Amino acid sequence: MTMSEGDLAVAELAFVRHTTIAPRPPPATMTGALGWVRANLLSSPFNIVLTILIVGLLAWAIPEIVKFLFIDAVWTGNDRDACLASVQHREIGACWPFVWERLPYFIYGSYPISERWRVDVFFVMLAVGIVWLLWLNAPRRDLGAIYFFLILPVTSFILLTGWSAIGLRPVDTVLWGGVLVTIVVAAVGIVCSLPLGILLALGRRSRMPTVRLLSVIFIEFVRGVPLVTVLFMASVMLPLFIPEQWSPDKLVRALVGIALFASAYMAEVVRAGLQAIPKGQYEGAMAVGLRYAQMMRLVVLPQALKVTIPNIVNTYIGLFKDTTLVFIVGIFDLLRTIEVARIDPKWAAPVTSTTGYAVAAIFYLVFCYGMSRYARAMEARLTKGDRR
Repeated sequence: MTMSEGDLAVAELAFVRHTTIAPRPPPATMTGALGWVRANLLSSPFNIVLTILIVGLLAWAIPEIVKFLFIDAVWTGNDRDACLASVQHREIGACWPFVWERLPYFIYGSYPISERWRVDVFFVMLAVGIVWLLWLNAPRRDLGAIYFFLILPVTSFILLTGWSAIGLRPVDTVLWGGVLVTIVVAAVGIVCSLPLGILLALGRRSRMPTVRLLSVIFIEFVRGVPLVTVLFMASVMLPLFIPEQWSPDKLVRALVGIALFASAYMAEVVRAGLQAIPKGQYEGAMAVGLRYAQMMRLVVLPQALKVTIPNIVNTYIGLFKDTTLVFIVGIFDLLRTIEVARIDPKWAAPVTSTTGYAVAAIFYLVFCYGMSRYARAMEARLTKGDRR
């Protein structure tokens, strides 16, 4: 068979490339900062409108905040005259001399001045325990857990309350206040709520009717009443039914109330994680001969807690902010100390209250944002192998 002249012409024009074409860069509008903005902020008409509104709000709010906190702020002074616009003849922002003078009260409350070194030691010990326990690359984290859950609570209790036998002057919890109370209440609530929540979640899923019924009653009752009611019952109503010599300290009653309240919400978070675990995980654990406790500890709970990390941290953040409610039962947390300090006649000025609340807002923002960022890093590390 012979090729026609047309076929020969086509054959001469056709060719096979022996080298691949060099990769071309993606469009500039699809990568980098511009690509991120287009994909996340301008991806639809609704997102465009929402982005414009948020940018406009930030453009209005941020300059005003910076102006109040820094530009128009008063940095030195001895009394309210330094923070009065009628005296200084200018617009007045944050009254920072008020904060500098009252800062020890915001941190320690009415804790005796000569004994405040004990609070400082407690803060350092708590920071060491948190870093040792949460830093994933820390050496001997098993010892860190023993330190945080056993040594630290006992040592902190003796250090803060005092023990005459070792030369530490007893300090009544009525004198505690400020950041000290906020940290103590939040730490106890956070540490106690998770194990109690796990037990309640397992109890609610138990096959034993009595255990399941008691768990359901406790969870639904606590979730059905506000935290203020729980604190009021623990601090005011409980002493009416207990002999005075047996009645625990007011702060202890508040700590127990907050821990139980948070554990009820934590139980539902953990239960959601347990229900998300495939049935095959339970069956596989039982197939290799694991008992119920071993199955939960080694197979089910690690997976359930990993799934519910965002919800657990969300509960922790809510609990940390709810610590401000203890002032209702007469406990002086950070917000309460600010409330008391702002009515001091020495610093009575229109901007004093706003400055105090700004300090509280910054304090809670820093701690809550820190918990959120750590949770995101932890979640990313634990789910790295699950990504497709």
